[in-house]
Amino acid sequence: MADTTTTKAYSTIGTVLKCGGTQLSKIKSYPQLGGAPDQLETTDLEDTMQTFVDGVQKMDTMEFKANYTPEAYDAVVAAMPAAGATKDYELDFGNAGANGIFKWSGTHTVYVNEGEVNGVREMTITCTPSTKITKGTAGA
Repeated sequence: MADTTTTKAYSTIGTVLKCGGTQLSKIKSYPQLGGAPDQLETTDLEDTMQTFVDGVQKMDTMEFKANYTPEAYDAVVAAMPAAGATKDYELDFGNAGANGIFKWSGTHTVYVNEGEVNGVREMTITCTPSTKITKGTAGA
């Protein structure tokens, strides 16, 4: 009988952030995608133990680290949504999202990170999601 508990691990190489279907940047690091729901306390005075139910899912602003070049920075700025508007984003894992694609709508900004001697120049792309993050597949 085959062992079905062994799974293949995937590298973070080839992770790309897209906006409106166009590549914003290759990504060096990315945040957790989504978050745990708030816990709403349901304990009353007759309970001997504190009890909870799931509330609204927390979703913090997401920060993506990327290498800085003037061209990459300008492309991210040019793709920013107009005030009050949102855009569609996706984070592709692997070549063309072969290892998964995560999608959401929201807005983004970009800033250049602090520098250090003999360091790599980086920028941070900050996305503020306005929808739930969902997992898709390549070509869908």
